[in-house]
Amino acid sequence: MSGPQIRDARASDHDAIREVTLSAFREYAVLMPAHWENYRKGILTALADPKPAGQIVAEQDGAIVGAVLLYPAGAVLSRPDLSRVTLAWPEIRLLAVSPATRGQGIGALLMRECVRRARRSGAAAVTLHSNDTMQAGIRMYERMGFIRAPELDLHPDKDLTVKGFRLNLDDTAP
Repeated sequence: MSGPQIRDARASDHDAIREVTLSAFREYAVLMPAHWENYRKGILTALADPKPAGQIVAEQDGAIVGAVLLYPAGAVLSRPDLSRVTLAWPEIRLLAVSPATRGQGIGALLMRECVRRARRSGAAAVTLHSNDTMQAGIRMYERMGFIRAPELDLHPDKDLTVKGFRLNLDDTAP
C-alpha cells in the first residue's frame, strides 16, 4: 500500500468524490436529524458544480480516499438563509475522508494543501465552517492553528450554529 497522493480532481473523479463525501458525512445524520436532509442536499449541490472552488483529492492505491473544496477569495456563495456572501478570504469546505481510511493523516494532508494554495494566492487568511457535531475535525483545525471567528458564524436554524474558523497566514502557520 502506497501513501496518499494529493492532486486536483479530474472530471472522472466526480462519482468517487460524491461517494467519499457522503460516506464521510453520513455519520452526522443521527447527530443532527432535523438538519441532515438539507445538509445532504447542500453537499450534493456543491459537488454537482463545485466552481469556482478548486476541488482537491487524496488518491491512494488508485482510489479516491479524501476530497475537499477550496473557494477563492471573492467567490460569492449562498448562505443557508439564501442570502449571498462574498468571501474575504479563501474558504475550505466539505473536507471528507473515507471512513475506512481515517486516522492516517489524510484530512491533515488535504488541509495543508488548502493552506499552501491559499498562501500561494497571497491571501492573509483562510477560513472554514464546522459545527459541534464534528469534534474530530474541530480538534484537527485547532491543532493546525485555526481560531474561532464568531463573526463568520452562520445560523441556518434557531437551534444550529455553524461556527466560523480562521487561520491567519503568517510565517508561523502550518
